[in-house]
Amino acid sequence: MSGVVETSSSRSTEAGHWGEQVRSDVHVAFEARDGGGIEISLESRVAAYYGSAILNQAREVLAELGVKHARVAIHDEGALPFVIAARIEAAVRRAGLALGKRFLPEQHPLPPVSPKDRLRRSRLYLPGSEPKYYINAALHAPDAVILDLEDSVHRVEKDAARILVRNTLRAVDFGACERMVRINQLPLGLEDLAEVVGESPDLILIPKVDRPEQVAEVDRMIGEIKARNGIIRPIWIMPILESALGIENAMAIATASENVAALTIGLEDYTADLGVVKTTEGRESLYARSRVVNAAHAAGVQAIDSVFSDVADMEGLRQWGEASRAAGFEGMGCLHPGQIRVIHEAFAPSVAEIEKAQKVVAAFEEAQSKGLAVVSLGSKMIDPPVVQRALKLVERAKAMGVIS
Repeated sequence: MSGVVETSSSRSTEAGHWGEQVRSDVHVAFEARDGGGIEISLESRVAAYYGSAILNQAREVLAELGVKHARVAIHDEGALPFVIAARIEAAVRRAGLALGKRFLPEQHPLPPVSPKDRLRRSRLYLPGSEPKYYINAALHAPDAVILDLEDSVHRVEKDAARILVRNTLRAVDFGACERMVRINQLPLGLEDLAEVVGESPDLILIPKVDRPEQVAEVDRMIGEIKARNGIIRPIWIMPILESALGIENAMAIATASENVAALTIGLEDYTADLGVVKTTEGRESLYARSRVVNAAHAAGVQAIDSVFSDVADMEGLRQWGEASRAAGFEGMGCLHPGQIRVIHEAFAPSVAEIEKAQKVVAAFEEAQSKGLAVVSLGSKMIDPPVVQRALKLVERAKAMGVIS
């Protein structure tokens, strides 16, 4: 629920959700007043245990936001403190208050810096307005989680979602997962950056990129916010190409900034742009996906495939993933946790590939130790590109934990 109701003497707003199907969230009804101090009511199934803590936190948030007179009704559905704070702040801001102010929950220690070339086999989309998905996301062991502010968030919830995502970056431990944020299409996405970049996400996904100038604009704003906040950690960029124009500009987009770590494609919007039906075989997008792979590798960044939208078709997903890896992609998106294991298996080299690569690497190392320029394996001469491919495959297998 969200909205604003104005009267002559007060301004009433709402933020958050409640109901039988809602969990880990909270609904806040806020009414700004001219006097009378702060009045708070609370409904919660856990009021006997946590009621005092919730009320104390609400007063703390309101004080930090500069609210002195208001009536607040809180309907709790098992929300954690960082969610409660986000919903109260969203309701206050919708009332036109707290301009230039924010309430930041206690920050969880930041994870290690995310390398530019880290494994990105799977990235799990989490709706930016649904906190119930956040806490256990890391248990599914995707390589990355995406806090999504674009397609999964209704337009009237964009403002509240970016506050929630900001707090999530501060408060939630995603373990070994890379922490990505998909912003909205520019220019709205710039408002998302202003809210979340200060919390050091590892990577920003830019949707519907048609031109390199869009990447440069995002990169410039990220740099400015990092400088203001004293952030020295890298924040990588992954442009999403979702149109015919974006595909034709793939190389320019991939090289628009040294902070571009990967290039990916959004097939739903791309096929809609072409006016064709998206199929499980992907013949209609073969050119576009090949263009993305070639541009990414030419630019020295990762090529990441789109999502497989049928979350019940695991065999179809496996076939798509295996074909994707064979085409030169290094990973793809996930819409459901159940897809992660299948994707990891599809993008892993086979036992036969690993054994062959290890033999090539061993022959190369033996030749190096003897000062030989020519590498041979049995009666076959091994060309340098074959050696390099074998070295990459072995290193990737190690990173995946397939071999020690």
